[in-house]
Amino acid sequence: MNGDSPPESGAAPGPVLSVADLSVGYRVGPGTRTAVRNVSFELAEGQVLALVGESGSGKSTIGHAVLDLLPGNGRLLGGTVSYRGRTISGLPARQLRQLRGRAISLIPQDPTLSLDPIRRVGSQVDDVLRLHTGLDAEARRTKVHELFELVGFHDVERRYRQFPHELSGGMRQRVLIAAAVAAEPDVIIADEPTSGLDATVQAQVLDLIDDLRRRTGTAVVLITHDLGVAADRSDLVGVLRQGRLVELAPTAEFVRSPRDDYSRHLLDSVPARLEFPDRGSGRAPSHGPAAVEVTNLRKHYGDHVAVDGVSFTVEQGETFAVVGESGSGKSTTARILTGLVPATAGRVRLLGTDVGDLSAKAFRPLRGDVQIVFQNPHASFDPRFDVLSVVAEPLRSFQPVRSRHRLRRENRDRVVAALEAASLPASFLHRHPRELSGGQRQRVAIARALVSDPRIVVLDEPVSALDVSVQAQILALLDRLQRERGLTYVLISHDLAVVRAISDHVAVMRHGRIVEQGAVAEVFGTPACDYTADLLGAMSGRQLAIR
Repeated sequence: MNGDSPPESGAAPGPVLSVADLSVGYRVGPGTRTAVRNVSFELAEGQVLALVGESGSGKSTIGHAVLDLLPGNGRLLGGTVSYRGRTISGLPARQLRQLRGRAISLIPQDPTLSLDPIRRVGSQVDDVLRLHTGLDAEARRTKVHELFELVGFHDVERRYRQFPHELSGGMRQRVLIAAAVAAEPDVIIADEPTSGLDATVQAQVLDLIDDLRRRTGTAVVLITHDLGVAADRSDLVGVLRQGRLVELAPTAEFVRSPRDDYSRHLLDSVPARLEFPDRGSGRAPSHGPAAVEVTNLRKHYGDHVAVDGVSFTVEQGETFAVVGESGSGKSTTARILTGLVPATAGRVRLLGTDVGDLSAKAFRPLRGDVQIVFQNPHASFDPRFDVLSVVAEPLRSFQPVRSRHRLRRENRDRVVAALEAASLPASFLHRHPRELSGGQRQRVAIARALVSDPRIVVLDEPVSALDVSVQAQILALLDRLQRERGLTYVLISHDLAVVRAISDHVAVMRHGRIVEQGAVAEVFGTPACDYTADLLGAMSGRQLAIR
C-alpha cells in the first residue's frame, strides 16, 4: 500500500470496512423519508461486495453515507461506519476529508457531472495527489501519466491536457477511476461505474478495478443494477429492497440458490434467463415486400463517414438488431430509417416504397407507418405536456389544422387504447412525465409509437437505462405487441443479452460498416468475425444464462 497512508490505515486485524445497523433518511417537506434501514455488512481486504437492487432501493445512499457525502437534505438516522476498526461516521469534516481519496475513495456514477468542465482532466487527477501525497508538481505530473497508462490511455500527455468534453463517456469514466486509485486507497466505492457503457469498454473498466484489487488488496463496494456484472465481478452479493438488505451471500451461492423471493425475482428477470419462443434462429421470409431494405447506405458529416456502405433486409414481423460500440454508426442508421436525417448516398425502401429521394412533405404520409422509441424517453417529451398530449403528438402531426378540434375526442380514444396496449391505465392521461417512474415513462414512449398504428418501430436502446425487472417487463411487452400486431422491430442496442433474448437476425457494425450479419443463434453461436467474438467475450453475466 501507499507509504503515505494515514495512521488509521495500518494493518489492523479484522475487516477493512464495517457498516453496522446503518439507517439513512432524507428530509422531504416537514417529515423525513427513510431510505436505508438497519443495513449491516463487513468487507475484508481484497474483497468485492456487489450491492444490487432496483432504483430507489438505497444502493447509492449507502455508498454516499460511508463517505459522508449525502446531499444537504440527507442525514444519518442510526448505526455506524467503521474503517479498520475505527468509527468514522460522525467524524469532523476535516478528518473525513483526510480519509476521502486516501483511505476510501469514490468512483461516481456520472462522469459528465463529476468532472469540472472548464479544467483539464489531468489537473483534476493531480488534485488527489496534491492533497494526499508529498509529491512535488513534476512528480505528480509523472504519476498522473502513469495512472493514465494504467487505465489504458495512449498519448497520455495529450489526454492530460484535454477537457472532459473532448473525451468519450468511457474515457471520462477512466479519468474518474484514475483519480479514485491515485492514492491507492484501501476501499473503493464504485457507484454504477459502467452504467451505459459498451460491453468492451465496460469489461476494460471492470478489469482496471479488478487489477488494482489484486495488486494492492483494495476492497471494493460495487454498486450496480446489472446482475451480470455482480455475478462476474464480486465475492459477495447484497440485495437491497426498499432500503433493507434482504439477502447477503457469497456470489456463487447467490447465483445458484438465492434464499429470498425478491432475489429470485431479480435473477429470473435478467435477459440471459428470459425465454421468448421462436427467437434467434431466424424466421422464414414473410409474404409481400420486405419491411426494410437498405442498400449501400452512406452518411457523411463533413469529412467523417458515419455510415459506410451498409446493406440489410428486414422481413415483416421480425426483429432485426443492429449492435456495435458507440460511434459504430448504428444510431445514425436508425435515424436515416425514420427520416430524421437524410442519407448521403444509397437506397432505403420501407414497405416497398423507395424513400431516398422523397422530400419531407412526400415522406410525411409514411411517418405514421414508421415510429421510433428513444433511449431516454424523458428527454424526448415536452415537459409542459401531460401524457395525453405526449402520446397524441403523432396524431396531431398527421392531421390537417382544420380538423384538429373535431378529432380531439377521437384522438383521446386512440391515446387511451395505445396506453392500454402498453399496459398503462387511462388514469395516467393527465399525469406529467416527471411524475412517472423510468419504466412508466418508457411505456408512454411505446404508447406514443403505437398510437398511429405503425408497421415498423425502431427501438433505440429501449431498456438500457432501466432496472433489470423493469427491463424484463418492457421486453415482454414488446414481444406481446409484436405478436398481436405483426410489428416489425429494428432494435439498436449495445446489450447483447437483450439482443439474444428478443431478436431474430442481427447485424454487427464497426466504424460505420457491417462486419457480420445473420440469424442471432448463428452469429452468437459461431461468430465468423474476430470483432464479433470480442464483443461476445466482453458480455457480462454468462453465469446467469438458463441452465
